[in-house]
Amino acid sequence: MAADILQFIIYAALVTLLAWPVGLYMAQLYSGHRTVLAPVLAPVERMTNRLLCVRENHGQRWTQYALACLAFNMAGWVILYAILRLQHLLPLNPEGLPALSPDLAFNTAVSFVTNTNWQAYGGETTMSYLSQMAGLTVQNFVSAATGIAVGAAVIRGFFARETKEIGNFWVDLTRTLLYVLLPLSIVTTLFLVWQGVPQNLLAYVQATTLEGGSQLLAQGPAASQIAIKQLGTNGGGFFNANSAVPYENPTPLTNIVQMVAILLIPAAFCFMFGKMVKDSRQGVAIFAAMGILFVAALAFTYSAEVSGNALYDDLPIDQTAGNMEGKEVRFGTGNSALWAVATTAASNGSVNSMHDSFTPLGGIALMLQMQIGEIIFGGVGSGFYGMLAFVLLTVFIAGLMVGRTPEYLGKKIEAKEVKLSVIAFLVMPLGVLVFGAASAVLPVGVASLQDAGPHGLSEIIYAYSSATGNNGSAYAGFGAGVPYHNTMQGIAMLLGRYAFIIPMLAIAGSLAAKKTVPASEGTFPTHTPLFVTLLIAVILIIGGLTFFPVLALGPIAEHLAMTAGETF
Repeated sequence: MAADILQFIIYAALVTLLAWPVGLYMAQLYSGHRTVLAPVLAPVERMTNRLLCVRENHGQRWTQYALACLAFNMAGWVILYAILRLQHLLPLNPEGLPALSPDLAFNTAVSFVTNTNWQAYGGETTMSYLSQMAGLTVQNFVSAATGIAVGAAVIRGFFARETKEIGNFWVDLTRTLLYVLLPLSIVTTLFLVWQGVPQNLLAYVQATTLEGGSQLLAQGPAASQIAIKQLGTNGGGFFNANSAVPYENPTPLTNIVQMVAILLIPAAFCFMFGKMVKDSRQGVAIFAAMGILFVAALAFTYSAEVSGNALYDDLPIDQTAGNMEGKEVRFGTGNSALWAVATTAASNGSVNSMHDSFTPLGGIALMLQMQIGEIIFGGVGSGFYGMLAFVLLTVFIAGLMVGRTPEYLGKKIEAKEVKLSVIAFLVMPLGVLVFGAASAVLPVGVASLQDAGPHGLSEIIYAYSSATGNNGSAYAGFGAGVPYHNTMQGIAMLLGRYAFIIPMLAIAGSLAAKKTVPASEGTFPTHTPLFVTLLIAVILIIGGLTFFPVLALGPIAEHLAMTAGETF
C-alpha cells in the first residue's frame, strides 16, 4: 500500500509540474503571441491558412464559430464513415478484413469524431491499417483539436471586452494541430517505439507459445495512434484489450507516461486560463477544485479495490493484493485504480484493467466522474469549459446568497448565461437516464446484458454515461455491438458533444460583448479556498441529486447484496 501511495504522489507531482509550462505555452499560442516553435511551424501555418483561404486576423462571432465547428466535424464523420464502409476495397488491409456494417460504421464514426472513442469492436480483428491511420488516428487528432479550439474560444469570451468575436475556428484548429498535438505526439510516439510498441505495416505474425501452441500476433502502426489517443483524451485502443495489452503498454515506464499524457493537456488548461485572464489565481483555484475531486475519487476507488471482494472473505482465497479480478498482475491494484480514475476523470476511455470486474463501490466513482459531465479534469478543452459552466452557476448561487449581482472576472452573470449553463447540465441526465431507462426496459436493450440484477443495471448506466460523457470506456460484459445500442449510443455521443459545445460558445459570445466591471469591496472573490469549497459542493450536489437514485439501484444495491452473500 505504501508503494501505491508513493506512486500516486509521484503521478500528481508529474502532472502538475508538466501541466504548468504546457499551460503557459498554450496561453501564448491562443493569445496570438509568438511561441518557441514559431520559427519552424509559422511558415507551415501560413501556408495552411492560404490553402484554406483563412485570414488569420479575421475573427468570428460565436454563431460563426459554432457553424464552422459543426461543418468541419460533419465532414469528418462522412469521410470516416466512407472509409469504414469501403474498407474491404481500400489498400493497406493485409489481413483482408471486411467492411463494417452500417450501424457499427455509424457508431464508430460518431465515436471518433466526438472524441468519445467508444469501441464496439476489436481493433486488430476489425480495422485495416488504412482505417486505423487515415480514419481513426486522423480523427484522434482533429476531434481533440476541436475540443481544445472551443475551449480557447470560450476562455476568450470570459476576458474579452465589448466585442462580438471570440476567435477564428480554423486558425485555432490549425494552431492546435501544429503547435500542440503534433509535437507532443511525435515525442510520445518515439518514446513508445523505444519501449517496444509496434509501429509498422507488416502482416500479422504466427508465433509459437512456450507451451507449444500457436498464436497470431497482430502488428501495425500502433505507437502513433496510442500517443494521440492519450494526449487527446481519445482512448480508443489499437488492440481490443486496450492498454492492458503488452503491445500497447509494455513496461512500467509506458504505463506512467501514458497516464501522465491522459491528464497533461486537461490540467494545463487551468494554468492557460489563469494566464489568459491575467490572474493566475483563478486558474489555480479551478485546478485545486479538480485536484481535490480527483484525489477523493482515487481514494474511494483504491480503498474499495484494495479491500477485496466480500464474497471471498470466508473462503481460502488470498486477497492480500486486493481485488485482482480483471487486473494485470504486472500493474496490481494501485496502478489499475489510478488508471481507471484518471481515464474516467479525463474522458479518455483507455483502460489497463477491466472496469466490469471492479467491486461495486470501486465502480461508483468511475461512473460519477462521467455523469457530472467529465469536468475532473475532463477531455482536452471540453473538460475545462464544462467546469466553467459549474463556475458560473456557483458564482450565481453565491451572488444570490449575499444579495448582489453575480460577477465573474468583472463580467456580470445574468439570466442568459445561467439558462445556457442549465441547458448544458441537462445533457447528461437526458443521455444517461432517458436512454438508459429505455435500454433497461426494451427487450432489444436488455439482450446485451451479461449479468442480471443490479450489476446488469450498472452495465447499462455505465455504457450510456460513457457515451454521453464522451468517455469511451465500458463495462466489458455489456454487449454493445448490436444495431440498437450502436444507434442509440451514437445519438447519445452526438448529444453529449454538441449540445454542450453550442451553449458554452453562446455563453462566451454573450460575455465577450459585456463591459468589465471593476472589483469592489462587495465582489465575491473567486480564487479563495471558500470559493473552491463552494464550487466542489455545487458539483457534488448537482451530481448527487441527479444520479444518486440510479446509483442506489445499481452499484450500491449490488454492494449491499454482496456483503450479504447474495449473487445474481
